[in-house]
Amino acid sequence: MLTVDRREFLTAAAMAAATAAVAGKAKAVSLPVMGQGGLKWEKAPCRFCGTGCHVMVGTEAGKVVAIQGDQKAEVNRGLLCVKGYHVGLAMYGPDRLTTPMLRKNGRLEPITWDEAIDVIARRIMANPRTFAMYGSGQWTIPEGVAANKFMKGGLSNNYLDGNPRLCMASAVTGFLSTFGVDEPPGVYDDLDVCDVAIMWGNNMAEMHPVIFSRLIDRRSRGEKVMVIDLGTRRTRTTDHADEYLQFNPQSDLAIANGIAHLLLKNGTYDKRYVEKFCNFRQLDPEKPDVMQGKPMTFAEYESALAEYTPERVEQISGVPAAKIRMLGDLFGRRDLRINSLWCMGMNQHTRGTAINCLVHGIHLLSGHLGKPGDAATSLTGQPSACGTVREVGTLCHLLPGGRLIANEEHRKQAEGFWNLPEGRINPKPGYHTVLLFEKFCTPTDKGSDVQTLWVQVTNPGHSLPNLPKLFRGKKDLQDKFLIVSDVYPTATTELADLVLPSAMWVEKNGMYGNSERRTQQWFKMVDPPGQARDDCWQTIAVARRLFDLGFEGMKDKDGKFLFTFTNAKGDEVPVWDWNRYYDINVDEALFESYRPFTRMKHKDLAPYSEYVKARGLRWPVVEQPDGSWRETRWRFSEFDDPYVKKGAEMQFYHSVTKDDKALIWFRPYEAPPEVPDAEYPFWLCTGRVLEHWHTGSMTRRIPQLKRAMPESYVELNREDAVRLGVRSGDLVTITSRRAAVNLPAWIGGRGDPPKGSAFVPFFDEAMLINLVTLDAHDPFSKQPDYKKCAVSITKTV
Repeated sequence: MLTVDRREFLTAAAMAAATAAVAGKAKAVSLPVMGQGGLKWEKAPCRFCGTGCHVMVGTEAGKVVAIQGDQKAEVNRGLLCVKGYHVGLAMYGPDRLTTPMLRKNGRLEPITWDEAIDVIARRIMANPRTFAMYGSGQWTIPEGVAANKFMKGGLSNNYLDGNPRLCMASAVTGFLSTFGVDEPPGVYDDLDVCDVAIMWGNNMAEMHPVIFSRLIDRRSRGEKVMVIDLGTRRTRTTDHADEYLQFNPQSDLAIANGIAHLLLKNGTYDKRYVEKFCNFRQLDPEKPDVMQGKPMTFAEYESALAEYTPERVEQISGVPAAKIRMLGDLFGRRDLRINSLWCMGMNQHTRGTAINCLVHGIHLLSGHLGKPGDAATSLTGQPSACGTVREVGTLCHLLPGGRLIANEEHRKQAEGFWNLPEGRINPKPGYHTVLLFEKFCTPTDKGSDVQTLWVQVTNPGHSLPNLPKLFRGKKDLQDKFLIVSDVYPTATTELADLVLPSAMWVEKNGMYGNSERRTQQWFKMVDPPGQARDDCWQTIAVARRLFDLGFEGMKDKDGKFLFTFTNAKGDEVPVWDWNRYYDINVDEALFESYRPFTRMKHKDLAPYSEYVKARGLRWPVVEQPDGSWRETRWRFSEFDDPYVKKGAEMQFYHSVTKDDKALIWFRPYEAPPEVPDAEYPFWLCTGRVLEHWHTGSMTRRIPQLKRAMPESYVELNREDAVRLGVRSGDLVTITSRRAAVNLPAWIGGRGDPPKGSAFVPFFDEAMLINLVTLDAHDPFSKQPDYKKCAVSITKTV
């Protein structure tokens, strides 16, 4: 176990590199001191992951020229990771998209914005039911509000989904199944006071290094905090762990059940907490596809867990029985505060909903939830997967504020807020991501009803699993039309029929919502290059073109344009005209129109002006008698949540069972759908690296980050490498039942997979590991499993 302080950790992780971006050229400099040097400094959340670090952005002569960590921000307290220190450079790659382009005779040719908008509008007019839209947690909140209203309120079309389906959908279904409402009860403050932090398949040291540093920094102050790393390979997180428990893929289900078994067997579960605040639940074998399941008694729960003895769990997981007992003993102690943390390891899982429910369950069973430090915390990978997708509802089955498309009352509420005619919103949910792209890549004459797909702020041609089936199948389909709004050429634009250049980050106004329910705001600071324009404007411009063409759905029930905005004098502002878009703050208008949606599920948001003043506020944000606005840190806890009844202590006020109680689920261990065999003898796991974010379309254009991690690789166990005759740097071929990819080997690098296992990061578009991955997905969340599939590995000849 290493002991370093927070600044040492992040300085090492960031290669001691703070840089500035200068127009057309990047160079490392000493950061200017704020208040000196003539720069203009403004706040913004970082563009990359879901941590929600705040940066101070220094601009000069219309360019971002410096970045500093924001010392006023509670999330990061002035510190950044290596990507955050370089975030300003992400805008200045030499190949920024700057003009709309339409594919003609196999080539992308420049066209005008008017032509581009008209092309989209006329394809929709021709067949609005076959049009689909795909976004991500990189959409700002107002962009998501516009897209949701455009699709569901304007086109009466629910073929809208997003990239967070691939990264946090199982966390959503886990929260909904347990608490009846999405998103974590706790906050990052739990990291500052917990006694034990358990990483459930989560390489937090590299994926969320700033908040991971809050744990290890405590050790430098003499505090004791125990870090337990539950993983399928050793990582940099393991280096800081007191205990590393290596488990077989998918067996986290058995481990969680083993802990629960011991709590009951030893009588160390929190009987009072359970009786007062919890019910027990299981899937209904007669209705296995119904996520809400059916009640079970305590005796039935105890009986279901009986087989998960430490010895049986060891057989399934490979974790020694003594270590399972250690975990059970820790959860059984009332004098400790325990924080479980996870990200893709638990979510990208064919039983992702189940493992999310089980981890919540052991926290409830042991009473380790609802007090500072006692928390079950899902972390996200995108800057607004929570704020834009989960809260705004930009998924095929959702409406804003936690409402469901299939619920008639929820549809009526949304129609009321949007001032739509009754019945405008289609009651049938659309297609989840995997099915949406499967349909898009299926010929129309073979049953496909998705012909035109508009992708904004994401790169599915790189990030989807099983790319031969779910993306590249589009290539030879003449009746399919792909529209892509992005800032750089990507694997997705390669097959695009229409490419639209977008503004990014501080080239536009924006709002994000991070992993701890913190809503954040920033203003536009610099202009985008060339003809690049805001994604939100693009959506509104297409809506207006449809309105002008007479499309009835772009009118509200009073006959007005769906996106009608007025200035302070009450005059309508034609924001669909790019030259007039910034005459008013469209972000503020869209956000204020969205705020009423948030109160049903007690996700209350403050007025836009409050976010301008703050470094983010955690919902529910409730107005006080003096007119101020108070954020909430610990939900469901009487001492902090204003919606908990006085004297209740804990109140899960959106409970599935309508009695203010959370659900403790039993879900059995189930084997993964694909396991190694004689032909494909290795496990393959995919993930990220410190230097690059997701598909690398931004970070690989930052010279410092590209030099630090220039290309992808495959981590191999040393024994396997010897047997294969492979050394570091040798090319190997990874083959699955779907495709094959060649990558250089890395033995003894940052990570160390066990024998018979391999790891590949997915950031490199020149080595698309998602050609190989499996598209099997969780039955409830519909989230694919990128963490385990069977492959063969051979030295490339």
